[in-house]
Amino acid sequence: MDSFQTVLRFFMNQKATIGYSFMALLTIGGERVFSMVSFQCPCNHDQNFGYGLIFLLGPAAVLLVLGLFFSTRLWRLYTGCCLNPLKLCPRGNCFNCLRVFCSIFSGACVAPIMWLCVALLNGTFYECAVSGLDDNLVVNLFCKNKTEKCREELAQVPCGRSKLSKDENMELLLMFRAQSQILGWCIIITASICGLLGTCYTNCRSKVSFLQRTFWKQYMEKEKERFDAFALEYATKLAERNLQSFFENKNPEPFPFPNHRAWEEISELYTFKRSEQYYSTLQRYVERTDRDFTPEKRLVMDLEHGIEMS
Repeated sequence: MDSFQTVLRFFMNQKATIGYSFMALLTIGGERVFSMVSFQCPCNHDQNFGYGLIFLLGPAAVLLVLGLFFSTRLWRLYTGCCLNPLKLCPRGNCFNCLRVFCSIFSGACVAPIMWLCVALLNGTFYECAVSGLDDNLVVNLFCKNKTEKCREELAQVPCGRSKLSKDENMELLLMFRAQSQILGWCIIITASICGLLGTCYTNCRSKVSFLQRTFWKQYMEKEKERFDAFALEYATKLAERNLQSFFENKNPEPFPFPNHRAWEEISELYTFKRSEQYYSTLQRYVERTDRDFTPEKRLVMDLEHGIEMS
């Protein structure tokens, strides 16, 4: 039993690394499926560039949108800001709001960058896209010291249907692939350096020590875990109470419930401050001495537009 707990604790502590590794494997698998099953380079000057570029950048754009769509922090910050724009910058701290947006965006960029790196290292999409460029600078780069036939047949090279000799065709393919892989490694190196610099800057500007920051992260994970469990249990009790009142034709029993203002306050994104020994907006709210326990007069639930108060 102790061994199982040790293994479980190890996987819980390394869940971010495991998650990124799993994402990388999915990206590699997805790229291979795209390359072998659905990708067929048209091999003509008019369509090669657009077709190759769509397969190279299209999935990256979709992954970026999905990363933002499934970001809990983004929706926690954005929800309700059209009705109350001050929610984007609570307490007038616009710099912190910008920092949070950058953090959310950088997190959503992980999967698209993985896709670009894997696709460029493979080189299939890049070969098709570049072979369709009519720009003289690009054409001269590949067809330097070659005949005019190279310019005419460049778009046919990725398909192996060009009228060039076998050696010339292979030379051009190797040039395409080399450029693609160099670009892929440049993105990997740049992303790694930016990630390291960003982490160094964040830790350097941290207002708390490393151990306290570690405790803060653990507390936030446990609070979210317990909040989800407690919210499910509380929602179940409220549903049972309402159904019992409806079917038994009697007045419902009193049921304590946080008011709208309380939900708004605990939904804010929290930044640790030395002057406040709190680790979340929830803790800051429950330890306040001036909490408002007044319930709303009427609560209207709208499945499409959320909660409206009157």
